Amino acid sequence: MRAGGAFPVIAALLLAACGGDLRGAVLNGYVDADYVLVGAEASGRLTALPVARGQTVDAGAQLFTLDDRDQRAALDQARATLAEAKASLADLRTGKRPEEIRVLDAQLADAEASLTVAQKNYDRNRDLSQRSVVAVAALDQAKADLDSAAARVRAAQENRAVANLPARPDQIAAAEQKVTALDAAVAEAETDLARRVQNAVKAGRIEEIFYQVGELVPAGQAVVSLLPADARKILFFVPEPERASVHPGQRVSIGCDGCADGLVATIASIATDAEYTPPVIYSKESRAKLVYRVEARPEGPARELDPGQPVDIRLIAE
Repeated sequence: MRAGGAFPVIAALLLAACGGDLRGAVLNGYVDADYVLVGAEASGRLTALPVARGQTVDAGAQLFTLDDRDQRAALDQARATLAEAKASLADLRTGKRPEEIRVLDAQLADAEASLTVAQKNYDRNRDLSQRSVVAVAALDQAKADLDSAAARVRAAQENRAVANLPARPDQIAAAEQKVTALDAAVAEAETDLARRVQNAVKAGRIEEIFYQVGELVPAGQAVVSLLPADARKILFFVPEPERASVHPGQRVSIGCDGCADGLVATIASIATDAEYTPPVIYSKESRAKLVYRVEARPEGPARELDPGQPVDIRLIAE
């Protein structure tokens, strides 16, 4: 949006005779600005609009908020899933929990007690077998029971030793990759939530408000138009014969109705292509003249001029 786009004095009107020298000439121009259109990155219903048209805001000030209930729920879910994955990874790195280790200790103690009983039973049957009191089959059974008890003790000892070890490296690596992916998912959910609130990227004045609280804002549509303090510019036009007499860096004086004296600006750029003066304003003779669009950056108090305001431009002698 350009407030001066249809301003009636859009082209240069040279009051002094055009003889290739602009000294003493008055060029008509107007104040324009580069507005910052702050919009929504995703569609949503407008839930808060703490600014008003004409209000001056600081950089970082909140401009508007969209409904963020879905984004908050998604973030909570992502954080919960990440916490679960981190707990699983910690278990894989540290081995069994103390409660599980106590169970394994009890199993080992039971197996060792069974081995003691089996050993005594075998020794007794061996003595009786040597005196031919019991059959050989009884001794064989006692030996089998002893071997089984010893095997259970070895298994319990191995389980107890493994309980202090972390999981296999490939299991830990897979769990670490899962945590990394879920970390990224949380960061993405946080970004989606943050995008529901838009803040001012620069200090400036709220120029326009396009939506009100409760309305549905489409993605990419501007909600607020912000006019930064350094966004104003002076536009004027130089006739083609006098184009060589102006250059970037050259200073110009600014005059306008009710303005203070001493307002100045510095020429920032000059169009490379010429254009015709608007036919709706000027005579056929004026329309035949080619002009170059010149853009100047106002300095000091001139930066407070309002966009659309007509101004008179004079070149400052160098």
